[in-house]
Amino acid sequence: MDYDHNTEDPGSLEGWVIHKCNQWRDHFESNYQEKFDEYYRLWRGIWAEEDSMRASERSRLISPALQQAVESAVAEVEEATFGRGKWFDIKDDFADQQPQDIQLLRTQLDEDMKFAKARKSIAECLINSAVFGTGIGEIVMDEVKELRPATQPVMGGEMTAVGVTEQDRMLVKLRPVMPQNFLIDPVATSIEEALGVAIDEFVPLHQVELAQEAGIYYDVDVAVAASDTDIEPDQDLTIYMDDKVRLTKYYGLVPRELLYEAQREEDEEEIETGKDLSAYVEAVVVIANGGTLLKAEETPYMMADRPVIAFPWDVVPGRFWGRGICEKGYNAQKALDTELRARIDALALTVHPMMAVDASRLPRGAKLEVRPGKAILTNGNPAEILQPFNFGQLDPNTFNQAATLQQMVQMATGAIDAAGIPGSINGDSTAAGISMSLGAIIKRHKRTLINFQDSFLLPFVTKAAHRYMQFNPELYPVKDFKFVASSSLGIIAREYEVTQLVQLLQTMSPESPMYPMLIESIVDNMNLSNREQIIEGLRQANQPDPQQQQLQQMQIEMDIAQKQQTIQNIQAQTAEIQSRVKQNEVETQMLPLDAETRRIAVQVKAGQDDAGDKEFERRAKLAELVLKEREIASKEEIVEQQMRQSNGSNQA
Repeated sequence: MDYDHNTEDPGSLEGWVIHKCNQWRDHFESNYQEKFDEYYRLWRGIWAEEDSMRASERSRLISPALQQAVESAVAEVEEATFGRGKWFDIKDDFADQQPQDIQLLRTQLDEDMKFAKARKSIAECLINSAVFGTGIGEIVMDEVKELRPATQPVMGGEMTAVGVTEQDRMLVKLRPVMPQNFLIDPVATSIEEALGVAIDEFVPLHQVELAQEAGIYYDVDVAVAASDTDIEPDQDLTIYMDDKVRLTKYYGLVPRELLYEAQREEDEEEIETGKDLSAYVEAVVVIANGGTLLKAEETPYMMADRPVIAFPWDVVPGRFWGRGICEKGYNAQKALDTELRARIDALALTVHPMMAVDASRLPRGAKLEVRPGKAILTNGNPAEILQPFNFGQLDPNTFNQAATLQQMVQMATGAIDAAGIPGSINGDSTAAGISMSLGAIIKRHKRTLINFQDSFLLPFVTKAAHRYMQFNPELYPVKDFKFVASSSLGIIAREYEVTQLVQLLQTMSPESPMYPMLIESIVDNMNLSNREQIIEGLRQANQPDPQQQQLQQMQIEMDIAQKQQTIQNIQAQTAEIQSRVKQNEVETQMLPLDAETRRIAVQVKAGQDDAGDKEFERRAKLAELVLKEREIASKEEIVEQQMRQSNGSNQA
């Protein structure tokens, strides 16, 4: 039920905001409300008369196929995000010489996230996204008193008092928001580009009163709100009527003049000289019961961002609301429910005994009942008066049809448990068929995981860090940090990867340098409590002993020196052999010259004429000169050969 439009005052800030919210709610109720309510019932397994497919249906059975698909898909994303414990990391955007600052900030932020139970809130947003198609969360600031056990010396230190210490702690929390409690500009596809967003829900009256006492809200009278089933979290429960307030929190652009008027801080000079200012200003407006203004101020956050984040399970182009698991498997689930209910209705007709009776031949006032040991009185032959009958047997094909419809739900949603892989993915249990089918399923999960990280997880961590930097700068230094998600594979993807690594390990020798790396990868993908210790032990076992490594190095150097000495000896022997060969060649060439010289000498001794003697002496001298020149050339050639060999051995 919307607020009364007659109470809206377009000239006031609260009237302007409520008018926008009513328009947005009308659009939501006319397009999404009925579908979301049915998705919620299918997920919860709640029967409603309007969900029946046939007017003659008597059974109220709802198949758990869609419930299993939602829980399996959400569990896969949760395991991939939080399965390793560390689900976000921080990177510095500039050159930082002190990386320990980043580590301290990450540790502090992780501790505050755990204290604020951020993981539980994120998991609830994932459930909402899988059921309704879009997960929405509001980032709120809260200051709590942390109690810690402590001891304190008393009586001069002679005794110790045991008690608790109280410390104020500022926390950034994530509040999941149901779709019926969220309003957004219908033409917007994201929170940032919308005119504004609003969270419209019932809250306990005491929360508003405590906020008024703390000075957060204006000190005005707040009455109890009227009931409205449209914004209740569970519309099937009996509505609680007392001590609740309908709170509308608006985050977005509002007319600047209306905001100034609502703050009672009008400045004529500022309004006149502020012509260059935008007509709209980013603000936070809180309204109770559709007309009581509790808070109106410009956005107090230093990044001027809206404290609301949302992500679609699957993106629908041009639309803010996404497509969830329930919408994907809706048709198959409805067909499966119809099949099961028809079988149960037919089973009642074929199992339970029925009796055709001639009512005119029964005793007056007789009450016909069929049960063991029952005596039935008749006026005549019972065989002629009573006749049992049934409507035949149940069609056995309905069992196969139900199994096929269940596979269609899994096909539509892409969600399946590991226990149902061999018979549910491809109809057989072959390794190749399972691998191909698992590859397609893992891709769908990875797609959703990346969308969840980019649109929801990292914006939440970034905005939370900015809130801590603004309101708790002692622990959080104001710097430009970049946050990254530290998610991994889901449980099905990890099991699939371990199988592939084990198969690869069987094809490799243990002496291979890649063998220890594959074992480390297998252990890293296992969900073991002492996984880090096992990995560290494997790394230490693979590291060589320094002393053994030094001995191996010395042995290698000795082997190299010995091989070099062997090479030098071989080269020297080769040079000596070559020198002897050259000498033999020179001696062989000089043999004809020696024979000629001896012949000439014999002729001289035999006595020839003087003229012949002179000519003979001239030829003998010439031959002797040629022999000397050849001998000198041969010696020079041998010297040059030896020098070249010595130079070559020195270079080697």
